[in-house]
Amino acid sequence: GEPIRVLVTGAAGQIAYSLLYSIAKGDVFGKEQPLILVLLDITPMMTVLEGVVMELQDCALPLLREVIPTDKEEIAFKDLDIAILVGSMPRREGMERKDLLKANVKIFKSQGAALDKYAKKTVKVVVVGNPANTNCLIASKSAPSIPKENFSCLTRLDHNRAKSQIALKLGVTANDVKNVIIWGNHSSTQYPDVNHAKVNVKGKEVGVYEAIKDDSWLKGDFILTVQQRGAAVIKARKLSSAMSAAKAICDHVRDIWFGTPAGEFVSMGVISDGNSYGVPEDLLYSFPVVIKDKTWKFVEGLPINDFSREKMDLTAKELSEEKETAVEFLSSA
Repeated sequence: GEPIRVLVTGAAGQIAYSLLYSIAKGDVFGKEQPLILVLLDITPMMTVLEGVVMELQDCALPLLREVIPTDKEEIAFKDLDIAILVGSMPRREGMERKDLLKANVKIFKSQGAALDKYAKKTVKVVVVGNPANTNCLIASKSAPSIPKENFSCLTRLDHNRAKSQIALKLGVTANDVKNVIIWGNHSSTQYPDVNHAKVNVKGKEVGVYEAIKDDSWLKGDFILTVQQRGAAVIKARKLSSAMSAAKAICDHVRDIWFGTPAGEFVSMGVISDGNSYGVPEDLLYSFPVVIKDKTWKFVEGLPINDFSREKMDLTAKELSEEKETAVEFLSSA
């Protein structure tokens, strides 16, 4: 078949180092799909990137037709089928979230404009670099000719963290847990919701609340553990999550490409327009979705209790504030 063009930004960084091998060996787009990997990073990282290219060549992977390292947007964004935007300005010691937003608005405005100008109109864009939701919204707003629905941000890592915490608590595998939801922002206000989640215990499917029989844990420590997990990894490893982030990106993109399994939904940050959960329009908010033919749809009709409502509103408020700040920077950027 024809190779697809896949861009990874921040390609000399740690997440990409775990991600590129999985993509190139066929874990994401299937074992039959040849691909061209386009690797974008900033100019000072080009030497490091050359090393990454050598390693990809040395893996001798049959699907990998070409690797293109570059620091130029006009090369990176040309004719793309999929863009995985991992690179962003990381938060430095003593940096306000506002400063972080300002630096990232500049990056994602520029990358959005490059997508608009050079990529296919059918391109699927996944934003990983933090603050992911707002960066994704800025990229989308800067690429008016690409449908908003083609943009999503990664909350699959949080989704996987939630699944795995439930599995660990019950002594089952993560595969036995399905339909957890991450609502809202990929930040510590996110709301991991297991009210609709199911777990397979000894061959029988039961609700998570019923299986765990510990409401105070589910409403307390469980939520906090998932919300704070990124910080806990940094504290332990002195580096941010890379292996797990790369795995989550693979899951997210593979589901976009091949669809979600019957009876299951996943969490993705997507444009909130037309949702039935009272989340304000024009936010990039994480929802439960099902995917078919490369198109996602909201999972509709899930009952929302007061506890959930409060948590969903809180994270929406944070996203609205972030958006407001970002849009101010956007007009001056």
